[in-house]
Amino acid sequence: MSDQILFVASASFEAACQVDCLAPGHRATRLHGHSYRADVRASLPPGWGGFEGAEVGSLAEQLRACVAPLDYAHINTLVETPSDENIARWIRARLDVPGVVATGVQSTDDCGVDLDARDHAHVWRRYVFQSAHQLPNVPPGHKCGRMHGHGFEVLLHADRDIGSSDLSIDYDDLDRLWAPLHDQLDHACLNDIPGLDNPTSENISAWIWARLKPSLPELSWVTVYETASCGAHFDGSHYRIWKELTLDSAVRLTHAPEGDKRRRIHGHTFTLRLHVHAPLDRVRGWTVDFGDVKTVFDPIFRQLDHHPLHEIVANGNADTASIAHHIKAMAYPAIPELDRIDLFETRGCGVILHWGELGPALPV
Repeated sequence: MSDQILFVASASFEAACQVDCLAPGHRATRLHGHSYRADVRASLPPGWGGFEGAEVGSLAEQLRACVAPLDYAHINTLVETPSDENIARWIRARLDVPGVVATGVQSTDDCGVDLDARDHAHVWRRYVFQSAHQLPNVPPGHKCGRMHGHGFEVLLHADRDIGSSDLSIDYDDLDRLWAPLHDQLDHACLNDIPGLDNPTSENISAWIWARLKPSLPELSWVTVYETASCGAHFDGSHYRIWKELTLDSAVRLTHAPEGDKRRRIHGHTFTLRLHVHAPLDRVRGWTVDFGDVKTVFDPIFRQLDHHPLHEIVANGNADTASIAHHIKAMAYPAIPELDRIDLFETRGCGVILHWGELGPALPV
């Protein structure tokens, strides 16, 4: 599959709402408020935004302008039934951007909806459990062979074709389905739980999938964060992992017009995520060891971190898309299972470069 690049932007707003389509007595039918975050992913034509490299900033500017009427507003005066799904629709209808693939709304840090062009609502909800585990089949001396612990995070993704409906899946329904699994996993040694004798992130995600899918047919992904910087996805058939790093690097956008501050040398703390898709190793219980990904990538990381990237990237224009392509050119030969690179210059604003046969998973 050829390279595909999505530009991503995010904008926040504070607002009040009441969601009347929910059952009588539901707490969200009362007037309440959220610190919302809106997201957009778009396949933009070349040169959109004014010059090569302006795409991320221009997309973020357009999104901020779009959601500005919602900031410090009673959303019901603008959106008749302000579910997250309908707010995402409202944003999509008013966002004057070509090639929009999805608009998303997070009403809290732990839940949100991504609405794609087919009117499929991808609802997600985050859960946390505190547990211990050890991996019995790792190579001798591997640190994960010792008993240790994590504050695991789980994201449940559910995909439903909602057409013109106001709501797809109530977050409370996900809470109800998750509760018995949380009781088993939280403050436990995972190795003692039937089916989790080798509790890698991949095996945990598959264990959760097997127990939720019968009662939640819309379940589309289970994501397990082992730490804040690595985790695994499972969709019932395919496993993916990612490893996250940060790059403190200088950049300069050489195509910016004279007088534009982006033409000056500046910099970002970039968030970089490397996504790997590979079959499950039935002995180890993982696709690829997170530590191996980090070790193999480390020489490349050292060339990028605390360096002026405009002196390294081939065309000298250190925009985020060009940097992502440069990273792929260096990393893919060393990590052939790599199929996606996320590079964000600020929170929620950057690019997703993907080329795998499955297409991109939802953002993590």
